[in-house]
Amino acid sequence: MAVLRVFYDGQCPLCRREIAAMRRLDRRGAIAFVDVADPQASCPIDRKAALARFHAEEDGRMLSGAAAFAAMWRAIPLLRPLGLAARNRVVLGVLERLYLRFLRVRPRLQRALAR
Repeated sequence: MAVLRVFYDGQCPLCRREIAAMRRLDRRGAIAFVDVADPQASCPIDRKAALARFHAEEDGRMLSGAAAFAAMWRAIPLLRPLGLAARNRVVLGVLERLYLRFLRVRPRLQRALAR
């Protein structure tokens, strides 16, 4: 039974690739992946916000950005050490700054992958 819900943009080619990789690594089925681009998807937050930034729900808490990625990594044994390291405020702060930089180039990467 999945204890972590990950919300992703199923219309984003970059997001689809990353989620496909995470699905392959999630051999225990610990993550429920929810495509927020699907109008039938159950999403506890505003769809626009969910599509603009990566979100995950861990133990009933909604996380976004680097914290959401860290939660996903903790659920996957291979990536768990990175996710645990991100529990450190300094590490998470660095990851969040990197994530914000990524968000600036994300539209270009999406266009490149859509070709």
